Amino acid sequence: MGKIIALANQKGGVGKTTTTINLAASLATLDKKVLVVDADPQANASSGLGIDIKSLQYSIYECMIDGVDIHEAIMPTCIENLSIVCSHIDLVGAELELLNVDNRDRVLQATLQKIRGEYDYILIDCSPSLGLITVNALTAADSVIIPVQSEYFALEGISKLLNTIKIIKSKLNPSLEIEGFLLTMYDSRLRLANQIYEELKRHFREMVFTTVIQRNIRLSEAPSHGLPVLLYDAESKGAINHIQLAKEIIEKNK
Repeated sequence: MGKIIALANQKGGVGKTTTTINLAASLATLDKKVLVVDADPQANASSGLGIDIKSLQYSIYECMIDGVDIHEAIMPTCIENLSIVCSHIDLVGAELELLNVDNRDRVLQATLQKIRGEYDYILIDCSPSLGLITVNALTAADSVIIPVQSEYFALEGISKLLNTIKIIKSKLNPSLEIEGFLLTMYDSRLRLANQIYEELKRHFREMVFTTVIQRNIRLSEAPSHGLPVLLYDAESKGAINHIQLAKEIIEKNK
């Protein structure tokens, strides 16, 4: 049975989509069958994996709102073992359209149950908000990875996210766990970055991944070419960090 992991943080620009794309590619390279579900209306995970959004017939929007079978929306990517269910700008309106639906918090959960046995890992890229689509993602997930930027306001807003996770755990998904806090955009030369890592460790102890994602120009460039960093520059720090992260997650879930 595949493990469903949501990547969530309502703070924008913390590296959620970058982590989703590159962790998925790394897991696939390590012989795991992986599906990315792009649950962000900006659809950056879709374009970052080289999908032409304009040519889409079905996206996660049609699966959640129109009841389209999710198998119809699954697309292959440039990496073997890695597929994606793309997003679409229409997903912005889905929050309103779901308001009158029964079990509106569980629509994505029901959608993903049909395919979870076909994959080792399903990664959901959440939008930078705590709206109904993100609630759906957290309700569908077994665990959540929380990317944290190593900058001054990094820890701001984490308590709000943790509170949301606590509410979802108590009301909708009692088995939801925190897979780990992931420090992103890390620069070991900066004292502040090291202080934030120490603070994360002090607060959350073993819930913080040993792997950190270092600030890396190749990692930033790769999405504009529609490629994960592994294909763009396999020798780069960004590629090496994400392979380490994938190994850490596989080891943790043995």
